[in-house]
Amino acid sequence: MSPAVLLGIKKMFFLTILLFCYLQMSQQIQKTTANGKEMLSNPRLVSVQRTLNVVMNQNVSLSCHSDSGFPPVKYTLFKHNQKVSTLNRPDLTPALFNLTIDSAGDVGEYKCKAENIMSSGGKYSNSLNFTLIEPISKPVLSSPTSQAKKGQNVTLSCLSENGSLPITYIFFKGKRNISPPVRTHKREAAVIFLYISSSSDFGTYKCRAENSFHNSTKYSNSFNFTLAEERNYSQPLIISLGLILLLFVIGFALAIPFFIIPSYKAKKIKSTRTSTGLTSPANAEDSENYVIYTEIGKFMLLPVQSQNLLVGVTRLKNAIILFVVRMGKFLQVLQRQWKRTPTTTQ
Repeated sequence: MSPAVLLGIKKMFFLTILLFCYLQMSQQIQKTTANGKEMLSNPRLVSVQRTLNVVMNQNVSLSCHSDSGFPPVKYTLFKHNQKVSTLNRPDLTPALFNLTIDSAGDVGEYKCKAENIMSSGGKYSNSLNFTLIEPISKPVLSSPTSQAKKGQNVTLSCLSENGSLPITYIFFKGKRNISPPVRTHKREAAVIFLYISSSSDFGTYKCRAENSFHNSTKYSNSFNFTLAEERNYSQPLIISLGLILLLFVIGFALAIPFFIIPSYKAKKIKSTRTSTGLTSPANAEDSENYVIYTEIGKFMLLPVQSQNLLVGVTRLKNAIILFVVRMGKFLQVLQRQWKRTPTTTQ
């Protein structure tokens, strides 16, 4: 072969190789491009406000975005697996969903789905959960007892009836913090235990409550312990002695008509018999009749002094009964007042 023919064959062979390589590269590029169009990335769902804590009637925005994929892309927002809204984007810019928190049902799990013409079934994002928060109410500081003695253990309780959980409580004495933060995840009071060791522990106590709501810190009412002194046992002693005296007076008043007066009358009759000298049976019978007649006659046959004595005794008995009734009422009032108001010092 001539050199010209060999040169032509070499050129054709070289061109064939170049064409083959070009076709291979073109197919690879097309395949890669097709794969790129079909591979839609999973979208990301984020809150534009960068917080998931919301309050009632608040407007919030959610952004849903796929970083790669062939546009246009259709984005759908779901709440508790229920469709909320759909947005179509002609490019790969994020879709913004605007919401208003009108009720507690507007908080919960949110997701979004991205779709394009090359995807099958779409791609789902991560989930977001809003938390509805509300400001706390003024806490109430209380204790089972307001009086204490030195060496006694006492408790303090702090509770906010309203406000989103969790709530953090801190206790103070004056302006000094006396407890670490107590965090509660239930609607229950925070409780601390104190030991009253000296008079300096009797002061003004307060507590503070706060939650995640912005600027929602609230302080409680003031609470003061008072020092309870030992009871004065002289009052119970006086009451006991008064009751004993009262029983003695009642016994004496009852003894007058049943024992003293009959004894006096018997002595009077015996003296009469002795002075008249009645010793014979006839005289004894007369004496016995005299005694019987005297018992029947009472006021008619007794001397004037005896009648006056009976009248005086009756009046004395009535006065003693009245005195006993009034003394009993007075002692009852005194005892109730002593039980209700023990002596205390601040």
